[in-house]
Amino acid sequence: MHSFLEFEKPVADLQGKVHELRSVAGSGEAVEISGEIERLEKKAEQTLRDLYSRLTPWQKTLVARHPDRPHAADYITGLIEDFTPLAGDRGYAEDAAIIAGIGRFRGRSVAILGQEKGADTQSRLKHNFGMARPEGYRKAVRIMHMAERFGLPVVSFVDTAGAYPGIGAEERGQAEAIARSTDACLALGTANLALIIGEGGSGGAIAIATANHVAMLEHAIYSVISPEAGASILWRDSARAQDAATNMKITAQDLIQLKVIDEIVEEPLGGAHRAKAIVIDRAGAAIDKALARFDGMSGEEIRAHRRDKFLAIGRSL
Repeated sequence: MHSFLEFEKPVADLQGKVHELRSVAGSGEAVEISGEIERLEKKAEQTLRDLYSRLTPWQKTLVARHPDRPHAADYITGLIEDFTPLAGDRGYAEDAAIIAGIGRFRGRSVAILGQEKGADTQSRLKHNFGMARPEGYRKAVRIMHMAERFGLPVVSFVDTAGAYPGIGAEERGQAEAIARSTDACLALGTANLALIIGEGGSGGAIAIATANHVAMLEHAIYSVISPEAGASILWRDSARAQDAATNMKITAQDLIQLKVIDEIVEEPLGGAHRAKAIVIDRAGAAIDKALARFDGMSGEEIRAHRRDKFLAIGRSL
């Protein structure tokens, strides 16, 4: 069974009853309950549809953070053939929070960047919950420079609560590393595309998401700061995170209206975690279509497109 969020309790109760009835049916007792099971399944699906048709920004935040949501590694496995990971920043160390490498996407050679949170305790610790240190962003810069040298488009899978705020990261130049990674995105002479698959948190996300085309999954979030941190600053009360999420305009639906992003990729009913294969396939279709727009464009045209896109944000609201 799925891991249910708090607001999904009505669905959890209905599916729990279905599970109980299936157990009874499987025990061989002479009771005809298939009709009741079908009725409850339809009611559960309709309840789920109703809930997800009116999610609040805070509820979308919870969906974006769902532990079973597909991560960057899932998208890379599902979409990229012959993926070859590349490690290290050639200056200090390897940072597993950012997966980087090259591979083939539907016959096209591409460079890949992905922020990986991890799927269990061991992998989450290994990937530092997707929060990159300076060496992670310097690795990203190295990959982008290599991509431009060989004429490869760059595809980024964005999913982070933010850059790692530890003392060691600050001592090694976290802010400078983020700035240089953002600059490398802007200076790329090949097309780059960013897909926000979960959380797009602060500079930690923008460092690899400053792209020609920025897409978001339907229930992903993208913001300058987390709702909890924003509430702590604005109201000195992190418990007001729901208010912050509403006022910060962090959802894909808000950001497409503000022209901060370019596309919303629809998720299956109940979120990406309920049908991973479907959402990965839809993401692949969106990436393919977006990259095709830049075929035949020169490096200068690609840079100009990216520059004009970001300069236009906020000017026509």
